[in-house]
Amino acid sequence: MTVTRDASTERAPGAPIDMIVVTDGDRTAWRAVQAASRSLGLVPVALSQGNPTRVDAQQIVEAAQAEAGGPVVVMVDDQGDGGAGPGEAVLGELLRDDRVRILGVVAVASNTRGVDGVVPDASVDQAAREWEGAVDKEGLRTSGALLGDTVDVLRGAASDVVIVGLGDPGKMQGQDDLANGVPATRAALAAVLDRARGLRGPVDPRTAGRYPPTEGAQG
Repeated sequence: MTVTRDASTERAPGAPIDMIVVTDGDRTAWRAVQAASRSLGLVPVALSQGNPTRVDAQQIVEAAQAEAGGPVVVMVDDQGDGGAGPGEAVLGELLRDDRVRILGVVAVASNTRGVDGVVPDASVDQAAREWEGAVDKEGLRTSGALLGDTVDVLRGAASDVVIVGLGDPGKMQGQDDLANGVPATRAALAAVLDRARGLRGPVDPRTAGRYPPTEGAQG
């Protein structure tokens, strides 16, 4: 189902931008996030894609501010670096930037070693089913923290920042392929929106009531 944004409602001058961050930025992930975002009426910011992240937080915020719709979806990526790479640096700055309101983060799992990981509020597995635990890179359910190359900075995020775990967008053993409609990536973005509304109320005048429960979101 494709959702059309209401262009008649513009963001109030000076209002923070509602933003979702996805911690992956390669070409396949971008295509998946772009398709999933558009199907939900979200605005994917092309400038933010990159593996690793090649732009800074200021550039991402400016690109997001130039978008007429909202909320926006941006990407950050450490390209497998187990330390604090460029993607985590940008994510940390975005979390502290008063010009944006981080609704949540889709924390993407990877096989990177030497990371602490983060405990998500929920995760979406490769079958697009939501559950109260973590997943691995293939979108398979796992115990403990979600491990990824660009997620450790989230351990210090505010409690009202929703964290939803996800396997590799656009992949996951073919289950999240673009030809299949990227159901897991779409479900993860929808889960962030659903949970953000629960914590904060309506996210944006253009999004109220526009996201029906994602098919297969429970189980």
